[in-house]
Amino acid sequence: MTVEELLEREAIKQVRILYSHYFDAGETDKLADLFTEDAICEFDEEHGGTWIGKETIRSNYASYKAENPFSYLHASTNPLIRLLGPDKANARWYLIDLVLSESQDNPIGLLGIYDDLYRKVEGEWKIEKTRIDFLWPNRTYFGPRIPL
Repeated sequence: MTVEELLEREAIKQVRILYSHYFDAGETDKLADLFTEDAICEFDEEHGGTWIGKETIRSNYASYKAENPFSYLHASTNPLIRLLGPDKANARWYLIDLVLSESQDNPIGLLGIYDDLYRKVEGEWKIEKTRIDFLWPNRTYFGPRIPL
């Protein structure tokens, strides 16, 4: 692996990290800017189904915005990033979603796996497609997009 490849992987990690920070802080405009104009978000029907296009993504994430910033903490771990070319990559991440509420005994809200496709646009990595498989407490697992 070259230094350039490591730098590209680090840049992709920053996109997913910013995704969590912006989602948790309720900064939906900044969150939407992490996506390409034609991006796709795939969720199960319980979590909104498939969202197509940056503006739809912005609007739908705004509907999930917590009343108080950082009512949730999204921890994306175990990145498996593959560069597919100079402007394409894919990645898998484990998700630990924590719910920060005094009324909740268990802070773990859900566990899941993100499968992402990334595209470099004007020198910046953006999310082109993301899918989340939920593992707990309800299971909607369809299997990896990225071969292991």
